Amino acid sequence: MEGIADMGGTPGWGAVHPPRHDEPVFDEPWQGRAFALAILSGRVACGGANTDAFRHALERLDRAAYLDDGYFGRWLNGGELMLTDSAILAPGAVDARARNLRGEHVAEPPIPEPAVPDYTPTAEGSLRSVDTAPAFAVGRRVRARAMSVPGHTRLPGYVRGHIGIVEAVRPASVLPDTNAHFQGENPQHVYSVRFASRDLWGADAEPFALTVELFESYLETTTP
Repeated sequence: MEGIADMGGTPGWGAVHPPRHDEPVFDEPWQGRAFALAILSGRVACGGANTDAFRHALERLDRAAYLDDGYFGRWLNGGELMLTDSAILAPGAVDARARNLRGEHVAEPPIPEPAVPDYTPTAEGSLRSVDTAPAFAVGRRVRARAMSVPGHTRLPGYVRGHIGIVEAVRPASVLPDTNAHFQGENPQHVYSVRFASRDLWGADAEPFALTVELFESYLETTTP
């Protein structure tokens, strides 16, 4: 989907700062707790681990919840959204509880009837086997489809409609576009596709090659 998470290549966000070599995993204790709560929330809300559903929750956050609360605040907000999606929590329940813990006296919403998806992965992890041969070979020119996706996808907006070269054929994997919505795993071949930066962002872009992992349904053939 076209959401806050698909910001690659868009202007106005400032310079990218690489992490420090001595950067800890968690700068503050609350970040570790937020990380653990987000992982647990996703498993409870989905009836099991579903990374695609978690990513879809993150990309549906508004600007403040996605950017202003920092990386691990974003994870915590995503976990809360998943819990409300599955009616484990009522909307506004976390905010009301926090206000009461601060000494305010507000009514907390009643606990809803849970509606956890009927979801069982066919195997651990995301790698799967498919019976069909890969549609594209190494060295093949391909175009990323110029399509608008209403739900979750791993097809970045900045490569849509652009031509690249297949660098490698990767193992087949669960398709995020359907798995995030509990509509089946639909495994597909995955390809490493190399794009030229100036093809993506124009002649003024710094020259470099960008490799993106793309599912088979994201690609189409193109003439030389």
